[in-house]
Amino acid sequence: MPNLTLPPVLAHGLDRFQTVRSRTEELAAPLSAEDQTVQSMPDASPTKWHLAHTTWFFETFVLRAHATGYRPFDPAFEYLFNSYYEAVGPRHPRPQRGMITRPGVEEVMAYRRHVTGVMLEFLADEHDAHGLIELGLHHEQQHQELILMDIKHALSMNPLRPAYRPAKPRDSRAAEPLAWREFEGGLVEIGYDGRDFAFDNEGPRHRCWLDSFAVAMRPVSCGEYLAFMEEGGYRRAEFWLSAGWECVNRNGWEAPLYWEQKDGAWCVFTLSGLEPVDPARPVCHVSAFEAAAFAKWAGKRLPREAEWETAAGVLQGQGEVWEWTGSPYIAYPGYREPPGAIGEYNGKFMASQMVLRGGCSATPEGHVRPTYRNFFPPDARWMFGGIRLAEDLR
Repeated sequence: MPNLTLPPVLAHGLDRFQTVRSRTEELAAPLSAEDQTVQSMPDASPTKWHLAHTTWFFETFVLRAHATGYRPFDPAFEYLFNSYYEAVGPRHPRPQRGMITRPGVEEVMAYRRHVTGVMLEFLADEHDAHGLIELGLHHEQQHQELILMDIKHALSMNPLRPAYRPAKPRDSRAAEPLAWREFEGGLVEIGYDGRDFAFDNEGPRHRCWLDSFAVAMRPVSCGEYLAFMEEGGYRRAEFWLSAGWECVNRNGWEAPLYWEQKDGAWCVFTLSGLEPVDPARPVCHVSAFEAAAFAKWAGKRLPREAEWETAAGVLQGQGEVWEWTGSPYIAYPGYREPPGAIGEYNGKFMASQMVLRGGCSATPEGHVRPTYRNFFPPDARWMFGGIRLAEDLR
């Protein structure tokens, strides 16, 4: 950090920048160079790539655009570590990120140190990039969660079932009985209210009409999902959307991702290795198809995202699993993509995806809010997706 006496607001910004950047490196620290290079499926990325891409974001959108005289650390990195920004230029194909054995981890870390150092000098001076920097920090926090999602999938493919971190003490309490909260219908407002930070897809704030509904106070537990499985949930087409039933049969799904039977009992692969399924814990790593099938089996449905946001202030168990909604990921009324390459951040993905709400155990502290709209294709399971039920009131 520059040896300067800084105003409190500026010092806070420097501290926050360093905290977020350091946290990413802490998440990578338990992993070997081999761990950080492997790519276990096209949708996942190597840890090393996440470390480099989050650095590329600051270099590309802040330093190259706003820091006078900045010279890129390595011009080749513009191609290697661009993710999907067409306006920036061509990029290495996503499914082949695991083939980038060079630069190695040490060179990527040197890249991070270089960009972080220049960024700290840049932050200590007057500049007009505050919005971009804040976006970059929240972007990096998204990739912190992706690091855990992706390495969990990679380690699960290893027959040794290696653990990313030591196991935590298990809570042996049973799940609370499923309680419900009712909400009267009417005109409500949802979306970003103009305070603090939000991604562009969280706004504009707008009104929508809700009919009366009820929402479960906690997410669906593993024990409740086991009952669905035991009653033939994966073998009964009547519970499934057509595309979901095709997905079940094509992929041979019989349980949530990472579940397997061992000595006649269900176990689940976690970041701490293979563990017995805990009936009280929220079920995790299910797709939107599985969530909708469970809801139909239970005689309920998934909450619409406006319902979820309206109820968010009283719901229990938020932040344990991302909760699938029954809402497609589309633009809010009046939404406009930001100009330039940053406009590609969210808007261009508004097709063939479903919205999740609430955050999960891998989401960085302070990174969630009631308006946050996560989104994934309905067949995705490697993120920490779970289920909360809702129903109509007549």
